[in-house]
Amino acid sequence: MTGDRSNFLSLTAFNEGSVAFGNGKSGKIIGVGKIGKSFSHAIDNVYLVDSLQHNLLSVLQLCGRGNHVGFSSDQCLITNIKSGDVVLRGKQYNNMYKACVL
Repeated sequence: MTGDRSNFLSLTAFNEGSVAFGNGKSGKIIGVGKIGKSFSHAIDNVYLVDSLQHNLLSVLQLCGRGNHVGFSSDQCLITNIKSGDVVLRGKQYNNMYKACVL
């Protein structure tokens, strides 16, 4: 999930549902699409959520789509199991992992 439209390689309008935030508020899902550095190295079915201030990834969904997710003290690395290609890299930042442009 992301609230930043500029993250998408492709985006389709989607007007179904909402996402509950930890502060008790919610954001409307306004689109669904693909994010990544290229279409061959992308994550599909990512929601564009109105009012979302951070980009959030589900480790379970990433693994279920043929990726390996590994964590260390300073980074998170998402690798496609079949190709071995790095799909996404995150660097540790303020108690979370922030995605980096590859």
